[in-house]
Amino acid sequence: MLLDTASLYFRAFYGVPDTIKAPDGTPVNAVRGLLDIIARLVAEYEPTHLVACWDDDWRPHWRVELIPSYKAHRVAEVVPLGPDVEVTPDPLEAQIPMIRQVLDALDIPIVGATHHEADDVIGTLATQATMPVDVVTGDRDLFQLVDDARGVRVIYTARGMSKLEVVTDVTVVGKYGVLPSQYVDFSVLRGDTSDGLPGVVGIGEKTAASLLQQFLDLDALIAAADDPAAPLSATIRARMTAAASYLKVAPTVVEVVRDLDLGEIDGRIRPLDAEAVAEVERLASEWNLGGSAQRALRALGNEVTTG
Repeated sequence: MLLDTASLYFRAFYGVPDTIKAPDGTPVNAVRGLLDIIARLVAEYEPTHLVACWDDDWRPHWRVELIPSYKAHRVAEVVPLGPDVEVTPDPLEAQIPMIRQVLDALDIPIVGATHHEADDVIGTLATQATMPVDVVTGDRDLFQLVDDARGVRVIYTARGMSKLEVVTDVTVVGKYGVLPSQYVDFSVLRGDTSDGLPGVVGIGEKTAASLLQQFLDLDALIAAADDPAAPLSATIRARMTAAASYLKVAPTVVEVVRDLDLGEIDGRIRPLDAEAVAEVERLASEWNLGGSAQRALRALGNEVTTG
């Protein structure tokens, strides 16, 4: 199980009242909420391995160089109740070191990569995995990783933890009319306002899906736009031609990196020793984490002495 950690702690922050605080007044709603999310996911889906994938750089310069609007709006404004917005409110910023500390105490590896997003870490680990993979995220971009043949699916959180959706090949086809392997090209064509991707003007979801059903991939569609004999309407041909410079770079921005060198990662879920359990319980007491830490400990196979 690969966690899109920022996606989940933003959701926790906006979903749990910020009146929940540590004795020193620091809000702990995101910490508590994330622990409860992890407990729920582990109990329900029973993974054997768990990795917290981290945004070392949530807006990498190399992506911005290709498309300057990439996530630009997330820098300029805060979207109310937006669980996946990376502009971090101060009360959440204060909790991020606490989140890292408690994940470490629970022996959940935190994995990031310089100049890369958590999506790229997830893409690499899902691609290199030799076992079935569940990717937990609220980000549709990661639908590109879904692969029934390899047992890679997405546990989609966008509708809330009470309405988790397991996304498989059939789900993606049913939602968008394209295969997961076509999702990058689909996203490039229709654009994505949540990521600042303009898309091709005049091509929405239905048209993008129809074009990919006809031409199979973006390269073939671009070739058709350049071929006067190809079965393509003059309107679509003109729109594709006008977007030529965007279409050259957008796939690199949208496609997750799958070949990062992340080293050896041991994400096996196994009981902690007594000293480690005591450390988690100490943090729970010090930070007023209530029963959230105990629920996470139990879900991960540990005996607890409090709560």
